[in-house]
Amino acid sequence: MPLHKYPPKIWDALKLKQGIYARLPQHYLKSLEQKEPTPVHWRPLGVQYRANPKTGLKERVQDVPIPVYYPPHSQDGLWGGEGWISGYRYAKDDKMSTRLRKTWKPQLFKRQLYSEILDHKFTITVTARTMNLIDAAFGFDSYILKTPKEDLQSKLGMDLKRAMLLRLARRNTDLYPDDPDKREKIYDKYKQFEVPEEEAEWVGLSLEEAVEKQRQLEHKEPEPVFKVCVDQLVEELHIKKLLEPHLTEKE
Repeated sequence: MPLHKYPPKIWDALKLKQGIYARLPQHYLKSLEQKEPTPVHWRPLGVQYRANPKTGLKERVQDVPIPVYYPPHSQDGLWGGEGWISGYRYAKDDKMSTRLRKTWKPQLFKRQLYSEILDHKFTITVTARTMNLIDAAFGFDSYILKTPKEDLQSKLGMDLKRAMLLRLARRNTDLYPDDPDKREKIYDKYKQFEVPEEEAEWVGLSLEEAVEKQRQLEHKEPEPVFKVCVDQLVEELHIKKLLEPHLTEKE
């Protein structure tokens, strides 16, 4: 007899269909769907078979992604999708010697990155790949806004994206208050990334943060009993006052 009604592997999926989880916005629930990130530490061949370069014979390709571990402190930086890779190496590069466990880690740098949308400089831990991606996107803001969650692999990156999207959605005058022409120029430059404010508010929230936000939206302060009684009495007096002329005429 099974110990559980449903397999533990699908508990998280079932949880999202019950209670407060089911009342979360659909666009947020859709963002929780797991997607494969762009390969960083390996290059997929995209074929099941290929010819052996030496023998010319057809052989099966083992197109298996390399497991990547993202340590907790990677969420406070922008690593460009890079993470820790665990494996083995041979002592003294001799394949006849003992295998030793090894972890390869990306080289990290502190860099100041300027956001046009937020008009602020951020000191962020990055990798060389991150800087190349920012250059390829033609700017820090474009890199953050263009890159999907599964490729950013960063809580900081998603928090920055939410702040940028909220600024674009609200189009307030807090941005360059003394230079309206520059402000409009920036808003128009990133107009393609605009989403409704009510959607932007949920971008990048963890499940715990989203549940707390939904709980606050649904929370209503209990109405005091005396206030209900006072309102009812006022309403009754108001009705009585309206009826007084009619009662006088009948008499």
